Amino acid sequence: MTALLRYQAALLLRSHRWLPPLLVYGAFMAVGVQSGQPVLDSFGYASAGLLPVAAWLVRVCVTNEPAAARDCAAAAAGPWRVHLAAVLTALAASTVLAVAATAVVAGIGDPRSADHQVDVPLWPATAQGLVAAASCALLGTGVGALCNRPLLRSTAWAVPSTVLAAFLVLLAGMSPANAAVTGLVSGSRDGTVDVSLLPLAGAAVLTAGAVAVACALSSRRT
Repeated sequence: MTALLRYQAALLLRSHRWLPPLLVYGAFMAVGVQSGQPVLDSFGYASAGLLPVAAWLVRVCVTNEPAAARDCAAAAAGPWRVHLAAVLTALAASTVLAVAATAVVAGIGDPRSADHQVDVPLWPATAQGLVAAASCALLGTGVGALCNRPLLRSTAWAVPSTVLAAFLVLLAGMSPANAAVTGLVSGSRDGTVDVSLLPLAGAAVLTAGAVAVACALSSRRT
């Protein structure tokens, strides 16, 4: 599996197909995260934007190989291992973005409440922001796994399905991503920090299930 991960990471880096999602997320951050803004609100904004970007990165990774190269890798290592390596590579890239965005917000955000009246402890707030970003990265990975090959092979179906599913997962009331982002925004109103791992655990379980389904179908449909 380690060799497959290195192979997929090299494919991603050399293809430069990571540039569009990176640039879109960078522009999103530049527009919505400014120096001196309440740090919890900024963490929520940065986390929410990461979910569709994570789904996009999954699409990049699972469609990166030419068909012949994918068939050769699948024959050598097994279709589900190849697919899992591609999805994990996308998740790793999303995790790097999550950590970087959290560090930027912690560095330039104002550690006070939304009305700038109540001090917010920066390190616990950063931990809460990182949990939210990781939850969104995980759920975005799950969305990407379910809305691209092997389940949806046509671009005409996969792209709009990925976009729609990403926003539904972000906005749905029972979603761990929604809970994590809402917790940050609500905490910003009164200056409270609640570092709960429940959204992260829920996101991990849901994403593991989605990836397992995609990997199982990759073996059947190869």
